[in-house]
This record gives sequence, C-alpha cells and structure tokens, in this order.
Amino acid sequence: MKIVSTCLKSMLTVVLLYAGSTFAQTDPMVGGAPMYPTKNIVENAVNSKDHTTLVAAVKAAGLVETLESDGPFTVFAPTNDAFKKLPAGTVETLLKPENKAKLAGVLTYHVIAGRVDSNTLMEWMKKNGGTYTAKTVAGGELKFMLKGKHIVVADETGNTAKITIKDVYQKNGVIHVIDTVLLPKN
Repeated sequence: MKIVSTCLKSMLTVVLLYAGSTFAQTDPMVGGAPMYPTKNIVENAVNSKDHTTLVAAVKAAGLVETLESDGPFTVFAPTNDAFKKLPAGTVETLLKPENKAKLAGVLTYHVIAGRVDSNTLMEWMKKNGGTYTAKTVAGGELKFMLKGKHIVVADETGNTAKITIKDVYQKNGVIHVIDTVLLPKN
C-alpha cells in the first residue's frame, strides 16, 4: 500500500508540474513581453518593445480610450519594423497634430469589429474559395488569403502583410502581429 501511495504522489507531482508549465506558456510573448488575456489591447501593447511606434501613433490619434473599451476588436498590429518600411518621413508626418484624422483613419483600417481569431479567418477563407474580405472599422476592406502556412492580408493599395504572430487574445479582442503597415485607398 505504501508503494502505491508513493507512486500516486509521484504521478500527481508530475501532473501538477506539467500543468503548471502548460498554463505558464498560455500567455504569448510579443516584443519580449507576455500578453495577458485579462488585460485590454492597450494595456498589453504598451509592454511590447516591437510596438512602440504603434502605441505612439494610437496615442497621437486619440484612440487609446477606444481600444481600452469593451470592443471586441481584432487588431492587425504592425511592428516597428513594419513602420520603417514606409517611405521616409511618413510616420513623422502622420504623427503631426494636423494629421490626427488621417492617422486615425490609417490605424482604424487595421481594426475589424469583433473577435476574429485565425481559426475563424481560415474557416471564412475556406467557405469563400480561399480568400475572405472583411470591412474595417475605418470603412475600407482587407482581403485575407493563405500563402504557404501563413495568413496574408492585402490592403486596398496592393500591399500585403504576413501575420507573424496570431491569436494574441485580449480582454477586449484579439491581436494578430503583422510585418507591413496596411494602407487604405485614401
């Protein structure tokens, strides 16, 4: 009986250690920071060193309060490197107070109403012959398709962005990290 008890305790210890490590891995890392599903989009984004430009732009556009609200929102979050791909001076120009409305338009073009994870996008693409077009909060459209193993997003100007980190769940939505800034027609 003592051997059985010892074996059960050992098995329980292994199970608890495994479960603890599994739960510890559920918060994905973005920009060197864990993203907690109990925090909102802004609370998580401010901790990502890969999204400092995006956070500065969200603040300059006056969208912090919106992205802290209940949502839900699906945000396609360009990295700092994505912003660096834009023509020289573009970010600096957009961050000027007189361009606040245009900046807000560019940023809300990266947002879809609702909580849309990668599985949902895949289902919608499958049902629509391999692509899916979604309306953004800004009013424009984004087209989703599969390229190899990656979901790719095409904007209205012909740029494409690859989702590099998918399904970063937030209290008020989900973030997908992308490698290119998406731009509306105008």
